[in-house]
Amino acid sequence: MVKHDDYMTPFSAWEDVSAYIPRHLTLWEAFYGDGTSGHHLTELGFDVIHEDLDFFTHDLGECVVTNPPFSELPRVLARLRELGKPFVVIMPCSTLTTRYFRDLFPDIQVIVPRKRIQFRKLVDGVEVPSGRCSFDCLYFCWRLGLPRDVVFLT
Repeated sequence: MVKHDDYMTPFSAWEDVSAYIPRHLTLWEAFYGDGTSGHHLTELGFDVIHEDLDFFTHDLGECVVTNPPFSELPRVLARLRELGKPFVVIMPCSTLTTRYFRDLFPDIQVIVPRKRIQFRKLVDGVEVPSGRCSFDCLYFCWRLGLPRDVVFLT
């Protein structure tokens, strides 16, 4: 069975947290998807590297800002720790309760969106109707120096 784990981040999701993303750093949108996420961040005024490259073998930019495939989270998080760069990563809320996450990032900060992020789903590169998103996500932030460990967007 093929796992379809391609959920594209809408412009509104990055717009909502843009005030918390460092503008003085070059961002690496590490998971290419359909290319729109990097375009959204650029449109918001950020200097963004967004190329269709393998996250696990490349090291670009100064801050990772991305929505990774959730089926790869243990591997993605291990790689983020290895890179040691600040990051803003969209992940399911349930990530907080996993042992691998807590072991890697005991000093995490989170931004709680004001409402559920409605991702666009792709299957084999084609957008498919997916209805309303059925799970909640947070913006997991590391080494950004947010004003509080939990920031609620209003």
